[in-house]
Amino acid sequence: MSDTQTLDIKSISSYLSAHLPGFKGPLSAQKFQGGQSNPTFLLETPGQNFVLRRKPPGQLLKSAHAVDREFRVQRALAGTDVPVARMHLLCEDDSVIGSMFYVMEHIEGRNFTDPRLPDLDRADRAAVMDDMNRVLAALHSVDIDAVGLADYGPPGNYFERQLARWTKQYRASETAEIPAMNTLIVDLARLMPADDGQRTLVHGDYRIDNMIFDAQGTHCRAVLDWELSTIGHPFADLASVIMQWQMPTGAQGRGLQGVDRAALGLPEDAAFIDSYCRRRGLPGIDHFGFYLGFSFFRMSAIIQGVLKRALDGNASNPERALQVGQYVPVFAEHGLRALHQGEKT
Repeated sequence: MSDTQTLDIKSISSYLSAHLPGFKGPLSAQKFQGGQSNPTFLLETPGQNFVLRRKPPGQLLKSAHAVDREFRVQRALAGTDVPVARMHLLCEDDSVIGSMFYVMEHIEGRNFTDPRLPDLDRADRAAVMDDMNRVLAALHSVDIDAVGLADYGPPGNYFERQLARWTKQYRASETAEIPAMNTLIVDLARLMPADDGQRTLVHGDYRIDNMIFDAQGTHCRAVLDWELSTIGHPFADLASVIMQWQMPTGAQGRGLQGVDRAALGLPEDAAFIDSYCRRRGLPGIDHFGFYLGFSFFRMSAIIQGVLKRALDGNASNPERALQVGQYVPVFAEHGLRALHQGEKT
């Protein structure tokens, strides 16, 4: 097995015994199969379970896999209206297990990978989605100065900065020319709205499979996977939710394309956006097609990086990474369609 699949149990157990108060072995570890970026493990001991997230080993793109940022933002959010796991410790010493890692609380509950929520009844589906909406509005209402995150992202136009960053990341991991992606990059720059001054904490990958809900209820207990979080524009997170829902249903697309949402108790895109705006006291959102097109662009760049890692033999889940990588042109084409459908709105 590659180092992304295993942990040096002896080394991590020794480290936690010395640095985590109350830790007592014996320790066993099991890798979570979801996710493509930072390998994540369930650490089990007789008295308590923990979760460890580490940087993957090997050569990485600059600024990628920032587990130290994940640790910082979740620790800062403790005590806010945004539910997060408790952070235990951050280890920046690569010599312990080969890369930086952090250890956090293991949150018991349910994780939904399919936004159709097939195992729930109609009322619970609506309640889960409404709580997803509530948490998103709460996230964008966090006082970043009060929680010590004012410097968590640079100033300036968020979308301009993100377009430049992800274009650079995409070019660095490009494995084949994709005409739709090239066009989308140019058109996003051309149709970018003027900066409206909103500057909030953003998650960067906000979707239902990055959340833990009550084991029997509909309340969100924790938002996970903060690697892409920064200070930026809140509409990027909102658009990423809508983007995900526009993808095909099933294990690969994990979307709601073609689903009779009313019959299932799931919100339509417009209703979800309206609820979010009501919670944040906003009159509505102009140029939403741009934000949606941007979300498709960024996801294309992200999964291109996943594909490149798989081809280089450095993916957390190589088989799934190759499957996901096939969606790069699909996301780019969706982005172009969303951008130009909303061009005159």
